[in-house]
Amino acid sequence: MPPHNNSKPAPTAALLIIGNEILSGRTRDVNLSHFAGRLGARGIQLCECRVVLDSEDHIVAAVNALRGTYDLVFTTGGIGPTHDDITADAIAKAFSVPIAEDPRAVAILEAYYGDETNFTPARRRMTRVPAGAELIDNPISRAPGFRIGNVYVMAGVPRINQAMLEAVFDTLPEGTPLHEVAVWSSVVEGQIGETLREIATRHAYVEIGSYPIYTQGRFGTTFVLRSEDADALEAAKAEVLAMIRALGIEPHDGEPAQKTSAGEPGR
Repeated sequence: MPPHNNSKPAPTAALLIIGNEILSGRTRDVNLSHFAGRLGARGIQLCECRVVLDSEDHIVAAVNALRGTYDLVFTTGGIGPTHDDITADAIAKAFSVPIAEDPRAVAILEAYYGDETNFTPARRRMTRVPAGAELIDNPISRAPGFRIGNVYVMAGVPRINQAMLEAVFDTLPEGTPLHEVAVWSSVVEGQIGETLREIATRHAYVEIGSYPIYTQGRFGTTFVLRSEDADALEAAKAEVLAMIRALGIEPHDGEPAQKTSAGEPGR
C-alpha cells in the first residue's frame, strides 16, 4: 500500500523473539500480536518477525541483519537470571561493546530486593547491560530492559513485556496510524478472487486482505481493509459489500464471534 498524500512515512520495525521454549512448542508466544497492535497504533509498520534459539551466534546474526534493515528492532526474551539468559551478552557482541553491571540497574534491584539474601548472584546478573545502553523501565518485576542504538531489548514474559513497551511507547517515532474495518460473509475466496483483485487495483491507498474462516458450520471469508485515509477506506468497503451482495449473500460487519481459520474446501 503506497503512502497517501500528506501522510507521515511509516517507520519500520522488526520483532526478534528469542527462546528455545518458543521453538520447541513448550511456550506459545503472545507478544507478536500485542506488538503489532500497539506499533500500528503509533503508525509504525511491523515488517518482519523472527524466532531464534537461545544461541549467541543466532541472536547476533539476527540482530545485525534486522537493525541494518529496519528503523526499530524489538527483542523479547533471554534477559532473566538463569544460565540460558544470554540475550544481553549477544546484544553487546552484536554492537561490539563491553558488558558489565550497570550502577543504575544495581540501584534499582538493590532497592527492590533489599539485603543480599534476596539480591542473589543470579538476580544480580540482570544488572548487566551493554556499554552505552539506556535502561527501559520495568514496573512489574523491576529488572530493567535496555535500548542500544535502534534495538530495544525486553523481557519475554507477556505482562512484563507489555509494561516495557508502554514505558518507551511515547518516545518511539510516529507515522500515520491506519484506520481498519472488517467484513465477513459465507462467500468463499474462489468465488470472488478476480473481482477482489480488481477492487484492490482501483483502491491503491487501501490494503485489502481476505482470510478464510469456518464458522456456524460453513466456510466463509473475513475481509480486512486498512488505510490512512478514512474516506478511501469507506469507498473500498462499499465495493467489497457490493461484491458480496452481487452473489446473493448478505455480509456482516466485523468478524464472527466464533471462527476457526480454514482454507476453502479442497484447498
